[in-house]
Amino acid sequence: MRKEKELINLLKDNSRQTVSELAKKLGISRATVQHGIEKLENNGIIQGYTLRLNPNFHQQQISAYIMISIVSQQTSEIVRKLQKVPQLDMLCTISGQYDLMAKVTEETTQTLDMVIDRIAALEGVKQTLSHIVLSQKKNRTI
Repeated sequence: MRKEKELINLLKDNSRQTVSELAKKLGISRATVQHGIEKLENNGIIQGYTLRLNPNFHQQQISAYIMISIVSQQTSEIVRKLQKVPQLDMLCTISGQYDLMAKVTEETTQTLDMVIDRIAALEGVKQTLSHIVLSQKKNRTI
């Protein structure tokens, strides 16, 4: 399931990547990538290319917005580390009490909790405040 999510993320970034490029990035065979794409298409998760995901797939995911207060001298390093988190959908600098806001998405509350804990444990992170998304009323990217 993890490779499936990574494959979807790679296709969201650039749906024109070749199967060979995707296989190399995922560290799996071309045949496995091709089978994964076909499975996603047959299950209706991939509905077309420029990659439109089935809204039910998004509803099965659990997202959280995480407000992050950091040591300002470590901003670049913290941003670099956060950008490597595969569950990270969005990262913004913000004004106010917190410095950054991230949106992360996972498949279960347990795995989402682990991601939030990993972010809170990064060196230079002073404090976090998480808000779990209960329902999505509008999303222009779907």
